Amino acid sequence: MKASNKIIVDANSAVANMAYRTNEVFPIYPITPATEMSELVEKWNASGVKNIFGDNTVVRQLQSEAGVAGTLHGALQTGSLSTTFTSSQGLLLMIPNMYRIAAELFPNVIHVATRSIAAQALSIFGDHTDIMAARTTGYAFLGSSTVQEAYDMALIAQAATLESRIPIIHFFDGFRTSHEVNCLEEISDEIILKMISNENIWSHRNRGLSNSSPSIRGSAQGPELYFQSREAVNTYYAKASSIFRDIFVNFENLTGRPYRSLEYYGHERAEHLIISMGSSISTIKETIDLYPENKWGCINIRVFRPFDVYELGKILPETVKTISVLDRTKECGAIGEPLFVDVSSAILKLFSEEKITKAPKVIGGRYGLSSKEFTPEMAVGVFQNAESSDSQSPFTVGIVDDVTHYSLPYSLNKFKTRIYDYEIIIKDKNQTLVKDFSGLCSGLGEGQFVQGYPELSYSKFNPSKTFNVRLNKEPINSSYKISKADLVICVDSKGLENLDIISRIKRNGVILILSEVDKLTIQEEAYNYLIQNEISVIFSSDYSA
Repeated sequence: MKASNKIIVDANSAVANMAYRTNEVFPIYPITPATEMSELVEKWNASGVKNIFGDNTVVRQLQSEAGVAGTLHGALQTGSLSTTFTSSQGLLLMIPNMYRIAAELFPNVIHVATRSIAAQALSIFGDHTDIMAARTTGYAFLGSSTVQEAYDMALIAQAATLESRIPIIHFFDGFRTSHEVNCLEEISDEIILKMISNENIWSHRNRGLSNSSPSIRGSAQGPELYFQSREAVNTYYAKASSIFRDIFVNFENLTGRPYRSLEYYGHERAEHLIISMGSSISTIKETIDLYPENKWGCINIRVFRPFDVYELGKILPETVKTISVLDRTKECGAIGEPLFVDVSSAILKLFSEEKITKAPKVIGGRYGLSSKEFTPEMAVGVFQNAESSDSQSPFTVGIVDDVTHYSLPYSLNKFKTRIYDYEIIIKDKNQTLVKDFSGLCSGLGEGQFVQGYPELSYSKFNPSKTFNVRLNKEPINSSYKISKADLVICVDSKGLENLDIISRIKRNGVILILSEVDKLTIQEEAYNYLIQNEISVIFSSDYSA
């Protein structure tokens, strides 16, 4: 990472950097899309990089994530600061040990780049199926929706777990956030040391196994003790919400960036809300900004466990009529998906205790499974469904469900879109053009920002990458691919044969072909699109151009 206040990096790199600086034992097993985090800590360890406390680190690659969880548990038993990185089936293999770690109140953070669980087929792409499968383990859940947040939450999670003794899953969307390159503000060592209490570290170390002060752990219990022992942790979880609140405030005082367990955004007298987690929040906020005349709002559930019911009651507008809850998972046979069930229960509790004067209608929906796009047009569709007198619930958005007819209608490119200074699509079959965006930082002027997001093919045969690049004078958190680019760059003339690429160029835009052309073929449909939209085609064999 660059030693600069503003850095350009992806979320995997940012989270790995913070985790490495604040821990000492790293059991790892790489799994897509979290692999880069494991690779980086292994690289830094091999290079002799010390953590922020001046200590050498230990990195061990195990034979599976089950071994990782066992090693993590063992390291915590000795009083070590330990963390790991995973997703999908990898997280599921850790679940048995996670129950033990949480019940024994060992502070640690597992960083999860969320990914689909293999169901009817394997998928390497992102949704929340994995973290939802682990929600009953006793871990707290802290979510990030942007690259900056993932970096910040990695530190906040470390501070919160040491203070509360409750282990934390810090999650962010696989590929959509983990692989997104963006500008962020770097956190100094001074701030990290102010965030993490030295007293809490030594309390954790003093609870480690020791010959000089032996203690019993991991015993067998029957009905005479087990129930009481499970309930004994209640006081720790009861304090957790206030601990998160205090740490968020401390972080804001040190960095100027405000975070809360539940965050409201939108019209002060909103009538229709969307509640969600992860990268969808950025899209929903952008949609609300595009339509300020509409009484729309959203709530970001940043701390999913423990769920702060009374905080929800405090930030819920009195005017709200409907709440559309977006889950990025599918729980077959359930009355609804996990976040929908939690919100419904919370609203019922708040109403029954007279914390709110009326109970809004709660609607459940699914979106974004296996990194399916979630765009402002789809968010508008969700709001319009809520406004309808015969709103669909449950619903899906982003697909066409012609079997059970749960899907909501939405119109692509019909609604307003945010205007950026420049949008570039790079079709890079050989993955050579955009490996490192750090060089862009020196070329950015004061107050300029860049975002890069890869579209990846999952095929092992002839794989390709399409990179979406946005440049703007304001921070960029649009969590969806570019639909209409100012410039499309292709590594060879075959880009002109690809109507999918050609159709993503704006009117009067440019397509740059980085190759010498001996023979050129263009589909008639693509040719007509180029002519009708007055798109310029430039050929150059100079990659540096």
